[in-house]
Amino acid sequence: MRIARFVSQAGISWGVVEGPADAGPDGLTLAAIKDHPMGPIEFTGDRYALSDVRLLAPILPSKVIGVGRNYAKHAAEMGNEVPERPLIFLKPSTSVIGTNDVIRLPVDSDRVEHEAELALVIGRVAKDVPREKAAEVIFGYTCANDVTARDQQRDDGQFTRAKGHDSFCPIGPWIETRFDPSAVRVRALVNGQVRQDGTTADMVFDIATLVSFMSHVMTLVPGDVILTGTPDGVGPILDGDRVTISIDGIGELTNQVRRK
Repeated sequence: MRIARFVSQAGISWGVVEGPADAGPDGLTLAAIKDHPMGPIEFTGDRYALSDVRLLAPILPSKVIGVGRNYAKHAAEMGNEVPERPLIFLKPSTSVIGTNDVIRLPVDSDRVEHEAELALVIGRVAKDVPREKAAEVIFGYTCANDVTARDQQRDDGQFTRAKGHDSFCPIGPWIETRFDPSAVRVRALVNGQVRQDGTTADMVFDIATLVSFMSHVMTLVPGDVILTGTPDGVGPILDGDRVTISIDGIGELTNQVRRK
């Protein structure tokens, strides 16, 4: 089931995306639901053509947790070793935007890069979760772009400023709740050109390990987003670029890039 959050003439709603997975916007509809999608699904009876509404970020998380160097080839291209345990960091909720929103390049960075990632959304309160029960606390999966000011990351020696700018965490276009994340293709395209092309089968730490590890550090709450790392091939994005994150079985997340 694909859960989207959108704006229509009736206001902001959640809905279930209906139609073939490979259909374009003109072939999809949204069946609006009452209340929050993590509770029992009850339809309002209202339906909208996807092309007639504006999609928002599918969730507003209390926190976004990222994972560094979770693909060996990406660690190597950055000149780093693979960590012995998950290397985690936080992105603020204010960095989250949705598909078709604008990534704003900060004036104090000369090197902003895309990072295509599979993201998961937590569906229930989770603390000290055993690895074998990690799937029970996951609501679904979505596409993400862990946008990073690489020069600031290098200068600061840590991630907060480099990855925390407003608009530096596009997610969407929706949340897929029925999804096997074990070996799916993750790509980044800039102006239609493939920059990253990897598979989640190459993760250093799999999703169950990540969820368990993080839940032993901090309490995970419904709506929290976990970014699971990026394949190799990261590269710069510039004013005027169009960036698309594509994940098989979920869809495409597309954003324009603009200089502030």
